[in-house]
Order: sequence, then C-alpha cells, then structure tokens
Amino acid sequence: MTDLTNQVAIVTGASRGIGKAIALLLALQGAKVIAVARNEDELAALTLKTQGLSLVADVALESDAQQVIDNTLLHYGRLDILVCNAGVGSFNELENFTSTEWDRIFDTNVKGTFLLCKAAVPHFKAQKKGHIIGITSDVAKRTFAHGTAYGASKFAQDALLASLRKEVRPHGIKVTSIYPGLVDTYFNDTTPGSAAAEKTHLRPGDIAQAVRYVLEAPAHVVVDELMLHPMSQEW
Repeated sequence: MTDLTNQVAIVTGASRGIGKAIALLLALQGAKVIAVARNEDELAALTLKTQGLSLVADVALESDAQQVIDNTLLHYGRLDILVCNAGVGSFNELENFTSTEWDRIFDTNVKGTFLLCKAAVPHFKAQKKGHIIGITSDVAKRTFAHGTAYGASKFAQDALLASLRKEVRPHGIKVTSIYPGLVDTYFNDTTPGSAAAEKTHLRPGDIAQAVRYVLEAPAHVVVDELMLHPMSQEW
C-alpha cells in the first residue's frame, strides 16, 4: 500500500463539497495539500484545518493553472498528486442554452483539466512518477434529457483523461477517472443536507474515500476507472 504521508497533492474545487472532503481526508492521511478554488474566504477556512497551502485561482485561465503548479513547486519543491475536481453544470433544453453558459461549463470541466494536466505532466515526467485523478461523473458514460452541455463536457473530459492515460503510462505516471453518481453537494446551486438527499445520494466523503483508495494502491497497480453510485440510483 502506498503511504500518503508528505505526498504533495493539489486539489481543485476545494472550497466546498467533494473537493473539500478530498482535501480534508488527504491532509488527515499526512499529505501536504494545496487547496485551489475561486472563493478566498472558504479556502482560508479550509486551510486552517488542512495546515496546507491555499491558492485562489480560476483553473479555466491558463495563467492561473500554470501558477498553481509553479507555486506548488516553489513552496514544496515537488508535486505528487493532481486531483482535477473543479466542475460546474447546469441543465436545460438545448435551445435554451446560451453560448456563454456552454462556454462556462466547458471552460471549467474540460479546459481546466487540460490546462492543469498540461502544466503538471512535464514535472511528473521528470520525476518518473505522479498521479492524476479526474473527478468526472457517471454522465461521462450515459446521456439524459436536458444534459446536453454538462454531459458533453463530461464525455470530453473523460476522453481527455483516457487518452492522457495512454500517453503518460510509459513514464510511470498514473491517470485515474472517478465517476460519481448522485452526490449531496452544492452542485447546480443546490443546498446539501436535505432529508431526501441524505436518503438517496452519495456523500462528498464517499468520493474522498474513493480517492484515498486509488492513491493508496501499491506502486505497481493503477486503477484506471472507478464508478460509484448510491444504492438508490440505477443507470
């Protein structure tokens, strides 16, 4: 089993929900966590608990994504884990989507993953190891009405990660895609904690435990893909 103590881990979308749960659990396992999000106040509160580094950034901007990697290397001298968790979504009939909303979803979900991986991979290659985890969605494997924009972005993110997996495997770099089903978070401007969601949804901590499982696999093992659903949800 791989020991996460002193592993340097970037977690994006870390100010709340799944990202926050991942950051807290990795810190509990002894990792040095770099929490990345756009909300400075929520990041500051999280960093008090993780005792790590917080970076305010928009992962859809190339300069911000590069600075996340550069500042991590400047502060810790290396990078071991990149968790691409930042994501947004909205749902509507196709003709009611604006191009601005389409771009917002793709910029965060797809471009953000691309930019962070692009900045991190050269360093992983130089050290001949590293682990990239993409928190995507079960809708990367299925479609549904009103999900044209979000679903298309998750299909694209999944393809990006799957192709990258083949590129970097010869360099000792692992790439894992995690596909959560329904999770009780702030996603799509909902408020978590309702009685109904507690009965039917996964918790952010469930996804964090999946990340821990993937990262703690022995060095010779890579979990390429991992899908999680609540018992109440079927395909």
